[in-house]
Amino acid sequence: MKMTIKHYNQKIKAKAKAVGAGLLTAFLMLQNSTVAYAAGGISNSQIAKGTEKLIQDATTWLMVLAPVVAGLLIIYFCIRRSAADEMDQKKWNNRIVVAIVSCIGAVLGSATLNIIIGYYQ
Repeated sequence: MKMTIKHYNQKIKAKAKAVGAGLLTAFLMLQNSTVAYAAGGISNSQIAKGTEKLIQDATTWLMVLAPVVAGLLIIYFCIRRSAADEMDQKKWNNRIVVAIVSCIGAVLGSATLNIIIGYYQ
């Protein structure tokens, strides 16, 4: 299937728009960060303090919610596994294992972020 010149030009225009939007976003973010540096250093800026607090709160919530959600999913998967035939039971067993591993990963990642943020205080 040959690509027509019109189709080729449309693809180039779409890519150019995407690159332009990316450059505009980068420029606006640079303008925002310049204000933060002008306020007497990035560590004393409102943005840095707010981001640090946001990460702390998000990781704390993640450490609480991940085991709760994983527990509910495991209960649901066990109920579905009990009503399934042999072939489907393997799928439900895999889903249970994935839920457990994901919960452990979320809690460990959250704890690691909390430890890293703790060094900046």
